[in-house]
Amino acid sequence: MARNLRLLGFLALIYASLSISGAAVIRPINEAHQSAALELFVPINGSFGSLEETYEALKTFQILGVEKGAEISHATCPVVVEKLGSSLSTSKDLFHALRVNSILGCQIDSRTFEDVASKLQALIKDANSLLDFHYAVGGLLYIKDQGINVILSDADGTFHSIKALSQSDGRWRYDSNSAESSTYAAGIALETIAGVVSLADRKLDQSKIGIVKNDIVKLFDSIKSYDDGTLYFDEKHVDASEYKGPLSTSASVVRGVTAFATVASGRLNIPSDKMLGLAKFFLSIGIPGSTKDLFNQIESLSCLKNNRVSIPLILSLPSTVLSLTSKDQLKVEVTTVFGSAAPPLTVSLVQAFHSDSKDTPVLENQELQFDSENTIHYLDIIPLKLDVGKYTLIFEISLHDPENVNTYATGGRTSLMSFVTGSIKIDKAEIGILESGAGGSETLQKLDLSRDSTLSLSANHLQKLRLSFQLITPLGHNFKPHQVFLKLRHETNVEHIFVMESSARQFKITLDFLGFVERFYYLSGKYKIELTVGDAAMENSFLRALGHIELDLPEPPEKAAHPPPQPVDPYLRFGPKQEISHIFRAPEKRPPKELSLAFLALTLLPFVGFLIGLMRLGVNLKGFPSSTVPAAFSMLFHAGIAAVLSLYVLFWLKLDLFTTLKALGFLGVLLVFVGHRTLSYHASTTAKLKSS
Repeated sequence: MARNLRLLGFLALIYASLSISGAAVIRPINEAHQSAALELFVPINGSFGSLEETYEALKTFQILGVEKGAEISHATCPVVVEKLGSSLSTSKDLFHALRVNSILGCQIDSRTFEDVASKLQALIKDANSLLDFHYAVGGLLYIKDQGINVILSDADGTFHSIKALSQSDGRWRYDSNSAESSTYAAGIALETIAGVVSLADRKLDQSKIGIVKNDIVKLFDSIKSYDDGTLYFDEKHVDASEYKGPLSTSASVVRGVTAFATVASGRLNIPSDKMLGLAKFFLSIGIPGSTKDLFNQIESLSCLKNNRVSIPLILSLPSTVLSLTSKDQLKVEVTTVFGSAAPPLTVSLVQAFHSDSKDTPVLENQELQFDSENTIHYLDIIPLKLDVGKYTLIFEISLHDPENVNTYATGGRTSLMSFVTGSIKIDKAEIGILESGAGGSETLQKLDLSRDSTLSLSANHLQKLRLSFQLITPLGHNFKPHQVFLKLRHETNVEHIFVMESSARQFKITLDFLGFVERFYYLSGKYKIELTVGDAAMENSFLRALGHIELDLPEPPEKAAHPPPQPVDPYLRFGPKQEISHIFRAPEKRPPKELSLAFLALTLLPFVGFLIGLMRLGVNLKGFPSSTVPAAFSMLFHAGIAAVLSLYVLFWLKLDLFTTLKALGFLGVLLVFVGHRTLSYHASTTAKLKSS
């Protein structure tokens, strides 16, 4: 069992070391994000805290299709109504309250919406910062969505005030006093301008819309990228208090750009591959660990799912590991960011490069077949004669309908990594002991590395150990795994590990014990031999016990190094100790039962004699006091004597000595007191009789 665990750990290490470098595996949004949302967004007493946090939770649930509104509305709607009806609410409070209401649908009358709209209109006139415009305009948009007729009174002036904060590089400032421009603020500004266009009573000057379009183009010129084509936005020279991370910044830009593209006439001059690169960035994050990051990821992908700029199509591999033994098929999925079906298209494997021959493709121009039932594009790899190893696969998507070219972003050629695994044949395995001289092998023998062996070898320090074998792939090629170790373990658990190198199409190692006597600490005795061969592409990786070798090494010199102390097994140190079994002394031989009963009868004879003596003396109660107080003391005195006698019986049956002495001390004090009073009464009575 321990050996299997070591093997599993060893293989896990191999897979980790050979994990695909570069970008993370990109997959569309799935059920795992729903589970993460339920774990991260946990209401307390039906509330998520602030209205902003409540909206982020509700919006995430809404996009992912999780029904949670009914559970939250009971505790949240009263807060929303209070914020909308309070004269002390700021534009930010009203904005978040209206956002939450747009999802929960709280019972709010039209009069309240009209009053809030009038207040927001007044706030827009006095606004002097980007966020003030954003909250007020956004709030009016949510009121308009409730069916209330809302028209921005001075749309041109509001547009001009917001545009005055823009910079030549496409970024925006938060207010006129800000020294630095912000990419995050650019997203807020674009979203706010889109709201101004939607609330205007007439179409705005198209030249102004064109200027904003040019600003967007300049903004996308500053986009950053990874080597795999993943794109993202980040801040540049922004004060630390205003800095947002790449995820928040990219999310802000996506919200702003898609919102503006919805209301602007014509198309934005943004290359489709940039929208696809942003989608890959949000998907490459996986599942974020915070509520804010999860909200930004899900909402941004929701904006990209259906936008007027370009809808990203994600090409992904359901499995990046293909087994030749199981005859797996190469399967490819092409979906939207939320896993929805893509329009009719063809997927082609343009080229495939093996890791050992990156310049020469091993496959070219293979068109994948389409399984309409499972919406999967697939390709049989067995006829392609692919050998085991790591491959770089380059795919290309061709849309069937030419009109979809301007609607969807396919990204041209997409490069993905994949492993092809198989069972490796182990051939010509031999092990033997060689003499140090010119002689050949003396005890050369063949090995079956498909199972453990129990070979027994012996050698001295003037001899050598040789081990050799070949590894053959399913297609008959030589295979070079990443890990090939030979381990010798002494009976004192001192281990020595040797890395085997490939030479002349085989793996071979020769251990000259004369050169290793110091490394072996001159320890003679039995050494267990283990061989480890493993690779991510090798399905039959193994850790094999070959047997043992008995080494006869010379005596260590005086200043020879000592073996390192071996770590103590914590299970042996802190685990359960060996059970202690006690051997009790045999019980002493007891007297017969009849003798014990006879002895008991003898102990009762004094008590019987006491009773007979009382009868012979003629005991009577004529001298018992008749007065109340003396009679009470007399009864207590006799009761105390009876209690002492009862205590003796209990001591004989069950009580220990200390308990008996404690009770006897209490009864003794009582008897001394009541006995003294009783005897004093009798003495006085006797004196009176004598005097009379």
